[in-house]
Amino acid sequence: MRNLLSIESLNRDEILRILALGGEMKATRGRHAAHPLRHRCWGMFFAKSSTRTRVSFEVGIRELGGDVLFLSANDLQLGRGEPIEDTARVVGRMLHGAVIRTFAHSDVETFAQASGLPTINALTDAEHPCQILADLFTIQELLGDWRGKTVCYLGDGACNVPISWLWAAARRGDFRLVIAAPKKYQPSAELLARLGPGADVHCTEDPAEAAAGADVLYTDVWVSMGMEADAAGRMEDLRGYGIDAALVARAKPGALVMHCLPAYRGKEITAEILEANADTIFTQAENRLHVQKAILSLLAG
Repeated sequence: MRNLLSIESLNRDEILRILALGGEMKATRGRHAAHPLRHRCWGMFFAKSSTRTRVSFEVGIRELGGDVLFLSANDLQLGRGEPIEDTARVVGRMLHGAVIRTFAHSDVETFAQASGLPTINALTDAEHPCQILADLFTIQELLGDWRGKTVCYLGDGACNVPISWLWAAARRGDFRLVIAAPKKYQPSAELLARLGPGADVHCTEDPAEAAAGADVLYTDVWVSMGMEADAAGRMEDLRGYGIDAALVARAKPGALVMHCLPAYRGKEITAEILEANADTIFTQAENRLHVQKAILSLLAG
């Protein structure tokens, strides 16, 4: 595994390897026998702001023995029009790896190719692979396994988080994914066709139907960065797709309620349900650190 650019680019064994190593990282935190990033400096290039992603990667790189350099869009000549290929070729001669959080997925792919560095997608408009790997890890940790389970995603079913969930369902082929979203917020027919026959995926406009018997109820913000101009319309369109007590009651007893954060109480999730499931949600956030350390270790090797 040279890069981690998407769930689509992974295979079943690579996903299992990342999650297994993530478990080791969590169990041995503070007493790692190896520090694979020692004497290495990784760059973090963020065009989109972040709390969990930045903190987890910076802490993870340091705990693995490395140094880290954080640069926002304002710190780079990219903001003044330098082609990403030129930036990549410069830093590729100085750094040992890169973590990129940006808008266009093609920018991450171009950077990885031009720089020659191990490159991690820390979020693009197309996918959020580190988040979904941490989610699978969390489900495995709290429910014992994700195999045979039903994951119900509610909200905008065509943005980066559910797209990565779709590819996880396709690559694993051992859990069911149900997406509840208004028709225009459902994944495209072209994307669903690309998943192949191994993906157990169902889309519906009925959130109550989607939640029935689910092992996991999952949601995300309704207005992601870059969508602010359409905030009012999105809020109106997605009204009724938030996780509340009625939906939780339709899920399987003991079902996990998950949110990749930040959360906007009273919109995609009620305050009552978030607080009742805070331990799960913040364990999910913590697990970003352990899974990303696994990814960093594998790319360093």
